[in-house]
Amino acid sequence: MAGDSVLARRCAKIAGVLKRFLIVLSVFALAGAACAQDNYEIQVYGSDTVKKGTTMVELHSNYTYNGRTGVVNGVLPTNHALHETLELTHGFTDNFETGFYIFTSYQSSQGYNYVGSHIRPRVKVPESWKWPIGASLSVEYGWQKRAFAEDDSNLEIRPILDKQFGRWYVALNPAVERSLHGFNASAGFVFSPNVKVSYDITKVVTFGVEYYGSVGPITAWDTVQNQQNQIFPSVDLNLGADWEFNAGIGFGMNRATNEAQGTIVKVIVGRHFSF
Repeated sequence: MAGDSVLARRCAKIAGVLKRFLIVLSVFALAGAACAQDNYEIQVYGSDTVKKGTTMVELHSNYTYNGRTGVVNGVLPTNHALHETLELTHGFTDNFETGFYIFTSYQSSQGYNYVGSHIRPRVKVPESWKWPIGASLSVEYGWQKRAFAEDDSNLEIRPILDKQFGRWYVALNPAVERSLHGFNASAGFVFSPNVKVSYDITKVVTFGVEYYGSVGPITAWDTVQNQQNQIFPSVDLNLGADWEFNAGIGFGMNRATNEAQGTIVKVIVGRHFSF
């Protein structure tokens, strides 16, 4: 009887967490939550950090199939542009890592260009705290050339929450971003929620859906027609503890997103090294 009571309490606890996740996910979806992260690093973060003493090397390759064909707000066209980002992340403790990014862009009319760099420290809630969900917080500061972005300096604060429910996995990244210098510097903090829901088809293959959004300043959201709203059907491959693989195709959910982002194909390949 005692064992049944403990099991019942655990099931009720898990059900309560799932209910909260579904409520938040529904709010994000209704808000039109989806905008690629400037088409360079398109990823919904999980809460885990890189293990102490380990370095992760990731290559993010994003190809814009039908993007902008003209200069908009001082930013070069993105049509048929290949954006590749090298990410280096090192785990300094069991709960703290720092990532560094190098952004590049290639287009036949522009050639190969260095775009900019970001740095991203992140801290995770220790497992010893026994939270019912995974949680971490990253702060990202970046600089990029004005010809490739409306803002050449920006800051992002990204809370990260996730949970595995059997074969199901849910991750929420309710991020806020701020332009420090550039076209949108006067907008203040902008709410940019990202969401991922996936299901393990096999031990190797996981299918999922990722949302990327930018709904406007946190004090006054944009109208639904002007929000960025993009969805990525995706696949993850479990190739071993040292490897990461994610691929997807992104589609705009409204006219404003299609005009700003277009259709994007993304591939992420990562490898962990212990030196």
